[in-house]
Amino acid sequence: MAVGAGRGTGPQRRDARRNRELLVEAAHEVFTEQGLQAPLDVIARRAGIGNATLYRHFPTRAALIDAVFRDQLGGTVAAGELARTAPDAWTGLDTYLRAVFHTLAADRGTNDLMTTHVQGIEALDEVHAHNRETLELLLARGREEGAIRSDVSTEDVLFALAALGRAVPALTAATAPDTWRRPLALFLDSLRPAPKTLPGSALTADQLADVLKELGPHRAPARQVEDE
Repeated sequence: MAVGAGRGTGPQRRDARRNRELLVEAAHEVFTEQGLQAPLDVIARRAGIGNATLYRHFPTRAALIDAVFRDQLGGTVAAGELARTAPDAWTGLDTYLRAVFHTLAADRGTNDLMTTHVQGIEALDEVHAHNRETLELLLARGREEGAIRSDVSTEDVLFALAALGRAVPALTAATAPDTWRRPLALFLDSLRPAPKTLPGSALTADQLADVLKELGPHRAPARQVEDE
């Protein structure tokens, strides 16, 4: 009897592994199409798997999101590390932000992750921390090199990038895939040393976090949700 049970374990594990892979693939497709709030039953149906199996593998939406986007988020960290080794701060900042926005334009699910506050995703928390550190280093170095205006803060940049990045899916959907390059170039130019002082006070770190929470995730258009 023990032998018989052992024989069944291998195929069961393979089936479980395959189901997980199908769910991750389907979730990636659906999240890219509809955003992170897409119905989980749509994902299960796309994978050809029952809802109970989905929840057995991924008890929470956050767990599924983490499995889907961990590798892509790792790419953002790699881009940040490369930017830190650039010959000058401006080159590093320009190269880094273009790499980030290329990802935001290509994948709506990643866009949701990077431009809003989604709790419970360890990989995302790591990316946000690394992104902030990368920008702080490049901005500080840029100010020392005279390439970045002295009155801009990290929170100024993070807020502007979140707002601009949030608009990328609508921009690319209504125009062309690389239309985001123009507003990003305009934003980058605004970081150059300027004679005018920015109005008002810079956001604090806590204020920025509150603003990002208020943005909320993209909502899936009703026409894109598959029929029950």
